[in-house]
Amino acid sequence: MYDQKIQEDLFYIMLYGAVAMMSLMASCYLLFRRANAIAPDVTSSVRLRRWTAAFFACMTLSHLWYLPVAFHTSSEEILQCYLVGAMLDFMTLIPCAIVLLLVLLQDRRRPLWPVGVMVAPVIIGLAVSLVYSYFDIMPQFYGYHLLLAIGLIIYMVRATRQYGHWLRDNYADLENKEVWQSLAVLAIILLVFGIYAFGIKNMIYKYITQVNNIILICYLLWRVETLSDLSISVHDAEEPVTSENVKDHAQSSTVRNIGPLLKQYCEDPRLYLQYDISATQLAKLVGTNRVYLSKYFAAQGTTYNAYINSLRIQHFIQLYHEAVATSQPVIAKQLAYQSGFRSYSTFSAVFKQVMGTTVTAWMHSTTE
Repeated sequence: MYDQKIQEDLFYIMLYGAVAMMSLMASCYLLFRRANAIAPDVTSSVRLRRWTAAFFACMTLSHLWYLPVAFHTSSEEILQCYLVGAMLDFMTLIPCAIVLLLVLLQDRRRPLWPVGVMVAPVIIGLAVSLVYSYFDIMPQFYGYHLLLAIGLIIYMVRATRQYGHWLRDNYADLENKEVWQSLAVLAIILLVFGIYAFGIKNMIYKYITQVNNIILICYLLWRVETLSDLSISVHDAEEPVTSENVKDHAQSSTVRNIGPLLKQYCEDPRLYLQYDISATQLAKLVGTNRVYLSKYFAAQGTTYNAYINSLRIQHFIQLYHEAVATSQPVIAKQLAYQSGFRSYSTFSAVFKQVMGTTVTAWMHSTTE
């Protein structure tokens, strides 16, 4: 029995060290490698890479300052070690985790100072408890932890919904831009944090914590390298989207006359076939700005994303009928790419949303 416990402890120490080394390597990778290994065709955000690297570095440090627990036997000394580790976590790891979630949302740069305000009461309380060896206020800490988690979840749900609306108002293609998965990251962080905060310190908890850390590291590496840097699209409108000079036309266009301009400069020349054309680019092309363009689509009860994709679906239907009429082989995936979609899965989802049925069912119905 004693030998079995030694083996379990040895195995856990090896896992503990492996996770610490994994997080350190992930941090160095994000700091020193600029090109993406997971998605080479995606330009990821430098700001996001740096904050994620900082989070991984803090995770490595967090593993280091809990090591003294292994060298103490009395419950009071172990508790003090855990409180010191918790205080250091709230000074480094927890704030980085919250900031990381905020940086994932690229619709605007949110202020980061509220994060410090959120964690400051915990840091002060833990410091006071350590100095005066007063541990009776721990239930109040647990209550604050719960309120902090609930408040963060509510804010992230609301902010992610706003971010989704912003994407649909500004981009024709949402692939490599959506971040609803960031809520999954939040759930993992809060799961581990909740177990930790409520004092479950058995061996099962320890293994669950390290496995969650591994999942978190892998997920964040994937998320950072597959999420497009949308800050670079701010400058896209400075470059012409066609070879024609369109700077002199309709500079004073308003919401009222945007419709005919869209037909003239987007629908007739099939500009919607260009991959990932943004609302800013299109607004400049028709001689207005993104705000007026968004107001126009809102008045029509739609979004920029829905407008572009509906034109692409119509183009797909036209190509399909032309292929059938000329007895050419019909490959839906190829026609989807020719219609401006880069991903067939995105095309399938959009087609079902616009037409109310799947691509396969629609193609069968047209041949009957």
